[in-house]
Amino acid sequence: MSDIHHYRGAEIEVTWNKHRCTHTAVCLRSRPEVFDTAAKPWVKPDAASAEAVIETVLACPSGALRFTRKDGSGAETPDGTNVVVIAPRGPLYLRGDIDVVDADGNLLFSDTRLALCRCGHSERKPFCDNTHRKTGFADEAPLAARPAALEELPPGKVTVRLAPNGPLIVRGPVEVVDPVGEQTCARTDKVSLCRCGASASKPFCDGSHNGIEWKS
Repeated sequence: MSDIHHYRGAEIEVTWNKHRCTHTAVCLRSRPEVFDTAAKPWVKPDAASAEAVIETVLACPSGALRFTRKDGSGAETPDGTNVVVIAPRGPLYLRGDIDVVDADGNLLFSDTRLALCRCGHSERKPFCDNTHRKTGFADEAPLAARPAALEELPPGKVTVRLAPNGPLIVRGPVEVVDPVGEQTCARTDKVSLCRCGASASKPFCDGSHNGIEWKS
């Protein structure tokens, strides 16, 4: 069975990738008439205007929800600012113009919305699969912050390199945000983010992956 489910309406088609979903329930709260897990099918694209459905889809932080207009117009474009949101006891939510590359710099895929594992135990790395809820992953201390290297973020693409058995190496203008403390952890064009779950300087990598012999 495909990981991607299709829900077709008169003006718009919504797709849902069940293995990218982190079940934040943003869609359920925003448009319960369209997104209702108690109904079959659980997505009804015609229950609201196409514009309202698109607004809700774009609010999905993991990128599990996508849309296509039947007339081919209005395709999703990246946000003007690249942002990494550190979910409390959860994944890294990335939004913007993002390329994910392997250790040698080969492009794996491009995206606009992603949820990447930072507990170290997802079975679908680099994506979050909600394993952090089972392992009791937690931020042992308040998230670290670093002086902003950039006063303002210029437009540009962000490249996320998956270091072998190591961190996410982010290059390009990006803001790293702690939504709970409502603070900017970093505003920079280069940063390494922990994805083994062991760093004492979360969300930043401190080399702890070497000590625990973490495997990606």
